[in-house]
Amino acid sequence: MTLGPPRYPRIATFSIVASDGVDWGVAVASKFLAVGSAVPAARSEVGALATQAMANTGYKQLGLDLLEAGRPASEVVEILTGDDEGREHRQLGVVDRHGGAATYTGSQCYEWAGGRTGKGCACQGNILTGPEVVDSLLTTFEGSTGELADRLMAALAAGDREGGDRRGRQSAALLVVRRHAGYGGFDDRLVDLRVEDDPRPIPELLRLLGLWRLYFEKASPESLLTVDASVLDRMRTALVRAGRIAPEAGSEELWTAFLAWVSEENLEERVSSRDAVDPLVLARLEAFPSAG
Repeated sequence: MTLGPPRYPRIATFSIVASDGVDWGVAVASKFLAVGSAVPAARSEVGALATQAMANTGYKQLGLDLLEAGRPASEVVEILTGDDEGREHRQLGVVDRHGGAATYTGSQCYEWAGGRTGKGCACQGNILTGPEVVDSLLTTFEGSTGELADRLMAALAAGDREGGDRRGRQSAALLVVRRHAGYGGFDDRLVDLRVEDDPRPIPELLRLLGLWRLYFEKASPESLLTVDASVLDRMRTALVRAGRIAPEAGSEELWTAFLAWVSEENLEERVSSRDAVDPLVLARLEAFPSAG
């Protein structure tokens, strides 16, 4: 693979590529428009990578193909950068199917630039306020528990608190893959969220992740509220205020209106019976704008 010298703006970025053995993903932030369109790539049960600095987006397809062929992360880095004439301007992080991690920083990346690897993760950044940004990505990820998406976002937020991109903030992205976890089970895109242009991209990305959970995750049985008189009264009050039913509406009319609202708001994944209601759905109903 022979590539010419760099010709495009540098994607000054800090990112974390990681796997917990079930999911693979990338979280990234930058003072660069739409960083999620260029940096992250992942394939379920195969691996993930981030290409940045003078990013070579050709690394993504080829890198994933090499990972799928069983090449370890360190070897993938060597192959991708080996014949690349622009490699000294590149930065790359890779995690393979077994959790092996490798990071690469070319000698011509702008300071501060560097990376660290840990158990199941590769952390890297360039044009940063200092090495503490990458250090915090690693220590936060390794010290966290829970779903991979939450761990990636915790690490990204920690890096941001340490200063992040020294030029400022503009965009961020989160990509997490799991086999058959995409919409309808047709692909592996469990979470694919981007903030393209925002002065506070990481808080906005966290907000979007919260919305993703609301819309696409099923409610856990232990979190559900039993539909008793008090819950019905809350539902009735909210539906009346929203202009969906009259105060004197019967239970059937109430449920018909509630289910119609659920359908309009795309919350079907969180409603399964009349015996219990998801508190997140009820809270969203109660925050719905009034008809007046």
